[in-house]
Amino acid sequence: MTPKCSIVIRAYNEEAHIGRLLEGIAQQTLPDVETILVDSGSTDRTVEIAKGFGVRLVQISPDEFTFGRSLNLGIEAAQADLVVIISAHCYPVYPDWLAELLAPMQDQQIAVSYGKQRGGSSNRYSEHQWFRHYFPDTSVHRQGHAYCHNANSVIRRTVWQDHKYNEHLTGLEDLAWGSWVFEQGLGISYKAEAEVIHLHDEGPKTVYNRYRREAIAMRQILPASQFGLWNFIRLTGSKIFSDLIQARRERVLFRKLIEVLWFRVMQYWGTFQGYRYSGNVDAELHQHFYYPPGILSVKSPAARDVAPIDYQKRMDD
Repeated sequence: MTPKCSIVIRAYNEEAHIGRLLEGIAQQTLPDVETILVDSGSTDRTVEIAKGFGVRLVQISPDEFTFGRSLNLGIEAAQADLVVIISAHCYPVYPDWLAELLAPMQDQQIAVSYGKQRGGSSNRYSEHQWFRHYFPDTSVHRQGHAYCHNANSVIRRTVWQDHKYNEHLTGLEDLAWGSWVFEQGLGISYKAEAEVIHLHDEGPKTVYNRYRREAIAMRQILPASQFGLWNFIRLTGSKIFSDLIQARRERVLFRKLIEVLWFRVMQYWGTFQGYRYSGNVDAELHQHFYYPPGILSVKSPAARDVAPIDYQKRMDD
C-alpha cells in the first residue's frame, strides 16, 4: 500500500534531537506514513536511534554531500507523491502537524506547502524575531511570492521529477526550487497551524558561517544581486534597534543586549563576506559549512483546540 506521505529527514550527528522528532511523528493523527532518514556520515547514535523507530535509511558520504543532493536522494527513495521535508533538529508541536501541513495539497495547483517555525529555549533572541517575521501566525493558501523553507515543508513529487533540487548550492536550495515553482505558475502555501520547534544553539562563528554560505548560494541563484558595506551597516543597525525595542517591551533588554549585538553583527557580516566570495563552490566548501572542524504587522492567530504533544510525559513513560 502506498503511504499517504513520505517524510524525508536530513541528519548528521543529531542524536540529541532525532528521537524527539521521530516520537512526534509517531504521535501524529495521520496514519500510513513512511519515514526516510538521509544520513551523511553520523558518528554518534543518530542512526541507531532512528532504526529503533523503523525508519528507512539512505546514506550519503561526506565527500558526496550537498544540501540539494541529500534531498534528491531522499525524495528518490520515497514511495508517496507527497513528500514532507523536515530538519532533524525540529519537532512538531501538535499531533495534527502532518494533517495541517498536507491540507493545502488537496489543491492540485499547490506544489509546496510550508509550516510555521518557532525557536526553543536554546535559540538566540534575535533568531526568535527572525522566526516571527518569516513565519507569521496566520495562514495564506496561495502566497504571492516564492519564499518557502525546507525545515518544515511538503512538496509534490511529480513536480520535483520535472525539476530536482540544485545540488551545487551551498544553501537556499528551497528558495531556488520555490522560485522555479513560482515561475511555472504553480502555488506555494503557508500553513501556520503546521507548527514545529526549530532548535539551534549557535555561537558567533556558527551564525557567521550559516549566513555566509546562504549568501554564497544567493549569489549563485541571483548573480546580479548585491550586498555591500552600506547594506551591512544599515541592516545591522536597524535589526539591532528593532530587537532591542522588542526586548525592552519584554523586559529582557539588559539580559539579551550582548546576544542581540553579536548575533546581528555576525548575521550580516557573514552575508557581506558571502557576497564577496569568489572561489570555487566545490565539495570542500560544502563540507566546510556542513561538517564541524576536525570532523567529517500584528495579526491574531486562530485559536487551536488541539492539545500539544506532551514529550516529557512520553519520555517519563
